Amino acid sequence: MARDREASQSPQQQYTVEQLVAVNPYNPDILSDLENYVNEQVSVTNQTYSLDANLCLLRLYQFEPEHMNIQIVAWILIKALMAMPAPDFSLCLFLIPEQVQMEEQFKTLIVLSHYLETARFRQFWDEAAKNRSTLEVIPGFEQAIQAYAIHILSLTYHKVPRPVLAEAINLEGPSLDKFLEYQVANCGWALENSTGRSPLIVLPRNEFNHPELKKNTEDSMPLDHVAGIFPILG
Repeated sequence: MARDREASQSPQQQYTVEQLVAVNPYNPDILSDLENYVNEQVSVTNQTYSLDANLCLLRLYQFEPEHMNIQIVAWILIKALMAMPAPDFSLCLFLIPEQVQMEEQFKTLIVLSHYLETARFRQFWDEAAKNRSTLEVIPGFEQAIQAYAIHILSLTYHKVPRPVLAEAINLEGPSLDKFLEYQVANCGWALENSTGRSPLIVLPRNEFNHPELKKNTEDSMPLDHVAGIFPILG
């Protein structure tokens, strides 16, 4: 996944980031390698991601606070937001000192995380619009959040009103039409017209939005997933 890099203690030997993390997780000599890898993760051409490498870098910053790069930390948190519903954001935040978390850009990211966790997508997009300069430097950010929003909707709904979907993924008009055309053609979605009502978007069936598809009671959707859906309908 990552390009090979040269380990500082052995110029002739090549190591991947994963190998550096596995062999020298607490060695400050790999700080620059891990920072370079974060730069790779936010580059237009690569868009790679490694939670393990990012957590390793945050741990090293704990031991070497004078070397902490605030911009790198912010990028790590944004990439973690893009990994939702995985708990990466909380795992990363736990390793960031409280005084750093109190800086404005980090408070904003924490608020955005809360909005996503509680499925308050309209509030999320409104807040994100105020911080475009921070978020838009990360390629694929908007698409990753849209994918997460669709994932959350599909946990409960088989049919979603067009306005609800539009709010969740922050698209409307021709942009939403083009998005729906792609989903219908490639992802098993369908459109259902209702007389006097907004069109319904029919999402693919799964074991959550169609209980009869559940294999057993262990597959039941957790209550916190259900609770997180309600704010988008408010």
